[in-house]
Amino acid sequence: MKIIAFGGSNSQQSINKHLATYAASLFENAEVEVLDLNNYAMPLFSVDLEKEVGQHELAKAFLKKIERADILVVSLAENNGNYSVAFKNIFDWCSRIMKEVFQQKPMLLLATSPGPRGGASVLEIANNAFPRYGAQIKATFSLPAFNANFDLQENKISNAELNKELTDSIKSSF
Repeated sequence: MKIIAFGGSNSQQSINKHLATYAASLFENAEVEVLDLNNYAMPLFSVDLEKEVGQHELAKAFLKKIERADILVVSLAENNGNYSVAFKNIFDWCSRIMKEVFQQKPMLLLATSPGPRGGASVLEIANNAFPRYGAQIKATFSLPAFNANFDLQENKISNAELNKELTDSIKSSF
């Protein structure tokens, strides 16, 4: 089983990339590839630019990665209650090539933030929108107060109750 995981942020220290990587590691017998959105940095999408340059090669490469996955593990960063610009730009370029960006792949949809809501706003937006773009969302999980509940040295959720919630969710949904 091939898992593609990524954090929806272009931060070099993305807490969402840490969460996505950890969550993907909980799947048994899986080959995990963690994508870095910095490898898919494209000019800000516009229809005028699209007319000029056509379908961007990095968007095609991102879609190819999704195509090869059996499961997607996506953890979204929340910027002002919505997707990060880095993720939204990749998503916009990709959706112009293929409306079903997520290609009917089963998805574990996550979010975290330093605050107590754990990216709840962006998680709600994505949970409502992503199925229209081919996501088969099997489970969602929000990790509140990342710095208090995630051990960066061990690269895992340090709060036993929250860790069990994520683990149980994966076992019951996939």
